[in-house]
Amino acid sequence: MKHASKRLKPRRRKRAAPRRRGLMFVLSSPSGAGKTTLTRLLLDRIPRMRLSISATTRPRRRSEVESVHYYFVDPKRFTAMRRAGELMEWAKVHGNYYGTPKAPVERALKAGTDMLFDIDWQGALQLYRKARPDVVSIFILPPSIDELRKRLARRAEDDPRTIRKRLANALEEIGHWKEYDYVLVNKDLNRSFSGLRAIVAAERARRERKPPSVLVRKMAQRLKRTRQPRLRAFIRSLQEDL
Repeated sequence: MKHASKRLKPRRRKRAAPRRRGLMFVLSSPSGAGKTTLTRLLLDRIPRMRLSISATTRPRRRSEVESVHYYFVDPKRFTAMRRAGELMEWAKVHGNYYGTPKAPVERALKAGTDMLFDIDWQGALQLYRKARPDVVSIFILPPSIDELRKRLARRAEDDPRTIRKRLANALEEIGHWKEYDYVLVNKDLNRSFSGLRAIVAAERARRERKPPSVLVRKMAQRLKRTRQPRLRAFIRSLQEDL
């Protein structure tokens, strides 16, 4: 007796989970507050994160590499990029122009990669206006003005006149801390990096509507600008020391 052949049901293809759009993490600080070191640690240890390379008219330093640290362009080329709408943001800082090329950032965000921006408050405000839901901003402060002076002097890449200018500009930059989502005082590098990592984990989870761990959530909440009652007094002391 022949058995009737079983009708095979077609397999349903599993739907792929929608790809998460990347976030733009903005790190800003006065020169010498440790932002560059923290940026390097984030890129080395956090997956799915890339550095947004800025274009600048500033002369290249001896330790810098073209298209790794910056795209070094002349003022005429920078003006052409700005007028053509090729920059997401741009600003004049310490007498030189800086800007973020738009195309590579958009490609990365669409692919689900987070972009890390090492830009000042002027650039952060421009990103707010263009893509606020995608932006997470973090302002990094030095533990004291005396420590800031020491760090600038140790770099040995700027002359004394430039160091004095950067210290003077620090006063204006520090005054913009209230415009950021998070504020972090970089007194201890390991502790500061742990705070940054918690912020990234919490913000990524919020985008995907998945709650982060309790420890990560609490650490990120402590660094929120609105959750630091002593921060205003600390910043006032920095401004007075300048």
